[in-house]
Amino acid sequence: MSATIVSDKNLHYPVLLKEVLNIISPQNGGTYIDCTFGQGGYSKKILEFPDTKVIALDRDPKSKTIAIKFKKKFKDRFDFHNRKFSDLDKIRLPKKINGIIFDLGFSYSQIKDYSKGLSFNSKGKLNMKMGLNKISADDVIKKLSVTQLELIFKLFGEEEKAKQISKKIIKERLLKDIKTEDLVRIINLSKQNFTKKNKATKIFQALRILVNNEISELVSALSKSCNIVSDNGVIAIVTFHSIEDRICKFFFNSITSSKSVSRYLPISKSEEFYFKLINKKVITPTHEEIDANPPSRSAKLRSIKRHGIEKIETKFLSEKFEKLLEIEKTCSKL
Repeated sequence: MSATIVSDKNLHYPVLLKEVLNIISPQNGGTYIDCTFGQGGYSKKILEFPDTKVIALDRDPKSKTIAIKFKKKFKDRFDFHNRKFSDLDKIRLPKKINGIIFDLGFSYSQIKDYSKGLSFNSKGKLNMKMGLNKISADDVIKKLSVTQLELIFKLFGEEEKAKQISKKIIKERLLKDIKTEDLVRIINLSKQNFTKKNKATKIFQALRILVNNEISELVSALSKSCNIVSDNGVIAIVTFHSIEDRICKFFFNSITSSKSVSRYLPISKSEEFYFKLINKKVITPTHEEIDANPPSRSAKLRSIKRHGIEKIETKFLSEKFEKLLEIEKTCSKL
């Protein structure tokens, strides 16, 4: 994940906004699910069109404050649920859903909320909880073994110095509780010869993925969304790191062909069974958007459109990423 907001002055402007709106076509009206409400950027733009309705979800309880304002303004055209997007199927939904939107980044306000510990400038107890969590980053650093930490850093953070950093964490935690600033220092000491501006990026990513069960949340939400969106409805998703993009790419490619491109997916007897890719080539931010909002440089937008009404079996997705899901599940039981 990465920041989806351009600046303090534009807290409601998410990454690839124009591109997402072009894909979902709210000017034609309809009901949309904003699975990552955050600061309300997508929802606000969708609701500017008079014949639209938005059902929004966000696991961060602080999003409720903004959602209350939306409810007062848009009334029965807007509903909010403080839930994870893996709970899509547990919410009462209308029969026709024209689009489902995911922005897997976090907002500028979340970065600046140092109590969440998402920023490298945070101080004090490790956190990284986005809301509705069972564990924190502090639990992970205190309780996981050196082998488990190395595996998490390597697979979820793609960190090349995973072993060295894990060993330093284990050594230091015997002497004191490791706080956010201590973790940043340990990482910096382990990566002295690296020129990357924020050396802690990959470790923070790995911890955040584990703490928030981001792999299982995404796999679950994707599996459910394809059977919730209506015929001719669209699913648009903005990713920010290679793991979540790899999951989305595999899933979208697997369900957008009448002849399965995946050995995990049965060959369909009906062409009406699958979706169609809207943008065959991944969409990335323009140079202008990156200049205005540097964190957007890693964003990738993928989208599909439903073509048919038959239910799609999605077990193949969890089977494909079984290893990551199992690691996440095992290490989350602290």
